[in-house]
Amino acid sequence: MGINFNVNMKQDYSYLFQGLSGNKGSSLGNLNFLSDYASIKNGSYGKLLKAYYAKDKVDSSSKTTTDKTENKTDAKTTSTATDSAETLAKIQKSADELKESADKLIAKGKDSLFSEKDITTKDENGVETTSRGYDVDAIYGAVSDFVNDYNKLINDASDSTSNNVLNKALTLVNQTAANKNLLGKVGITLNEDDTLSIDEKTFKSANMTTVKSLFNNTGSYAYKASAQASLIDFAAENESSKANTYTVNGTYSNNYSMGSIMDTLF
Repeated sequence: MGINFNVNMKQDYSYLFQGLSGNKGSSLGNLNFLSDYASIKNGSYGKLLKAYYAKDKVDSSSKTTTDKTENKTDAKTTSTATDSAETLAKIQKSADELKESADKLIAKGKDSLFSEKDITTKDENGVETTSRGYDVDAIYGAVSDFVNDYNKLINDASDSTSNNVLNKALTLVNQTAANKNLLGKVGITLNEDDTLSIDEKTFKSANMTTVKSLFNNTGSYAYKASAQASLIDFAAENESSKANTYTVNGTYSNNYSMGSIMDTLF
């Protein structure tokens, strides 16, 4: 299909280009440039170019159609990521949130939730008693946030098909399983779906020294969870770097935002 030109294959078209040769010192080459001009004016030069590029256009169109039909690929994308940008963004966000809540628990010094302070309580008769101890309500609130962020990350990571992300998430689950018995003593249960649940009454009545050993000591469960959340974040970021596209202007552009800090570098 298309326009066909009746071009005599035995005809020599080299005369069309004779005017392009000549001595380097001459701006006009040789006098054959007059015949070149004539060929342009009478249309023979244009026919030659149309015949040449018509074939190239057909070949290109055929190749594009074949690629789309057989390979089913989008010619605009160079993505090799196994997960969508949306999935990876959710994983990174939940990993950051878990790390933040874990870091709050493992904080030391003046920021530590496990620094003993004067605690005032009232009995059933309204009599106040002040004693030195832990702020159990504040600790419970922080641990409850940790549990919620942990569950969110586990759920988001389960949507991934990246082996790197899944392996890092599995390590986090295994770390939790290794502390299952100790967590149970403070009212935290590891569920069958690998998420956690916390019982407020059991937690608040538990030995806070045990809670501290789980969530505040160096090398504690919370300490390892923070480190593992960072590794999951990194794995998702590495996967997201594979999800790129070429823009219509031929530039290489991430279709996934790695955050305001990273974005300023590109």
